[in-house]
Amino acid sequence: MALVPLNHFPTTFTTTNPKPYFHPQIVLTRRSLTKSLTTSSLLLISKFTVLEAPNSIALDLSMTVPDQTTEQAESSIRAHAESLLGVKTLLESSPPEEWKEAQKALRKRASYLKQDLYTIIQSKAGIERPRLRKLYSDLFNGVTRMDYAARDRDEARVWEFYGNVVEAVHEILSRI
Repeated sequence: MALVPLNHFPTTFTTTNPKPYFHPQIVLTRRSLTKSLTTSSLLLISKFTVLEAPNSIALDLSMTVPDQTTEQAESSIRAHAESLLGVKTLLESSPPEEWKEAQKALRKRASYLKQDLYTIIQSKAGIERPRLRKLYSDLFNGVTRMDYAARDRDEARVWEFYGNVVEAVHEILSRI
């Protein structure tokens, strides 16, 4: 009876001829396998540590404010809409070369309105949602186009898209 070693893998490797573990075309040495397992486990541990920490700095991609109720969204939507339309004063008070601040304000104010609208649309009955979603899409596509026009310093297009945004805001507020 012949003795068969329990360890099928050699204890030492030479750098010129590493022994494959799994597939002959995929060469995995103990060192490379250890490195990859260590790296993946560290990534998993760091992911859970960062995302589960109380003071997490992870990016939250949700559309609604976590604890925002429909009533809170409805009470703040008009103020956020007026704030978005208030970007007009920033655009009028500065030449097109200095519209960076107006663009920043536009993006920030639009995000607040977007959260409120999304929360309200989700609370509406299913039959009302498609029309509100269409208006929502028109509004924020107009905001995006206005932002791009401001970036390109195209004054005529900025005011054209501003008019579209004003119409969309009034249409949405009348339906809500």
